[in-house]
Amino acid sequence: MAAASPTLFRVSRSCSSVLVATAALIRGPSSRLAGPIAPAARSGPAATASSTVGTPWVPGRASVEADPLPLEGPVAERARTVNDLFGLVSRGVRATAVRMPRTVHDRGGFAGLLAERARRTGVAGYPGDGTQRWPAVHALDAAVPFRLALESAPAGTAWYAVADEGDAVRDIAAVIGRRLALPVRSVPEETFGPFGPIFAMDQPPSDVHTREALGWRPTRPGLLADLENLRP
Repeated sequence: MAAASPTLFRVSRSCSSVLVATAALIRGPSSRLAGPIAPAARSGPAATASSTVGTPWVPGRASVEADPLPLEGPVAERARTVNDLFGLVSRGVRATAVRMPRTVHDRGGFAGLLAERARRTGVAGYPGDGTQRWPAVHALDAAVPFRLALESAPAGTAWYAVADEGDAVRDIAAVIGRRLALPVRSVPEETFGPFGPIFAMDQPPSDVHTREALGWRPTRPGLLADLENLRP
């Protein structure tokens, strides 16, 4: 196995919310993390990152892969970490980033936290009128863009692992309420603590470019279908 760049490890350690996958630095026929590495990826070191910065919010439209990450606010340090990774491009590393949606689920995920809150409070709540949209992806579908990016994505590019471009939060709450036999209604944003402002924001992304360019096709259940596995 080839030694990874010390700079790469500094990037990966600079923020606990960023995972740097260095499968293409492994000089074997395959990596357990990313699957078989295509010949194009073996020609030089490559790295891809996942950031819980997520897909950025863009007022008035769905965000796309080319939109910049926020450099101010509570997730600014995470965005800077991804930018640090892109700084390795000038040193010959084919660095890419896979942006994750707000909810990466497998029987709930982040939305599962809403289910736990509903159990505690006795209400499946949502902020405002509930029309704001939350993007999501199943955990097993989310893994595939990492392999695809490592195999063939150009250096310095960002990609979206988004299967559901936007489920209305009141629809999420409706499934939680029905599965847990709880009332569903609008509640104050403050009910959700630090997640309230995020949950109240309409934030649809468009992953058309990722699907067309990388050939990614999510096949796992969507968030609403996954939440049907909830039990009282």
